[in-house]
Amino acid sequence: MRIDKYLWCIRYYKTRTLATTACKKGHVRVNEDVVKPSREVYPQDIIQIRKDQINYKLKVSDIPESRVGAKLVDIYRVDTTPKEQFEAKELLKYSKDYYRKKGTGRPTKKDRRDIDDYADEASLD
Repeated sequence: MRIDKYLWCIRYYKTRTLATTACKKGHVRVNEDVVKPSREVYPQDIIQIRKDQINYKLKVSDIPESRVGAKLVDIYRVDTTPKEQFEAKELLKYSKDYYRKKGTGRPTKKDRRDIDDYADEASLD
C-alpha cells in the first residue's frame, strides 16, 4: 500500500491529499528515509511523521484493506512516540498564552504594565 494511503487509512490525516502533501514536504520518513507519496509500506516498517510540532513514531503491524474506524487503528500500527513529544507541545501551548493578534493595535496601558511586571520578575530571578 502507498504511504499516503496508509496514513489516511489509519487516520493520521483527514484526507489523502493532506497525507500526500505532507510526504512531498518531507514530513514523512520510512526507515529513516524521506519518502515520496508513492512509496510502498510493508509490515515492520518504522514511520516517522512530523505533524502539529510532534514527531510521531509508528511501527506498521499490518496493512488495512481500506480506511478503518478509530477503534480499529491499533490493529494496524504500534505507536512508539516518546512522551516527551507531547509534553513539549503542552509547554508550547503555555508559551503562546499571552499573544496579541495581529492588527489589534498598540498595547494598552494594562498590557504595558503587565509586560513591565514580567520583566521585573525575570530580572530578580
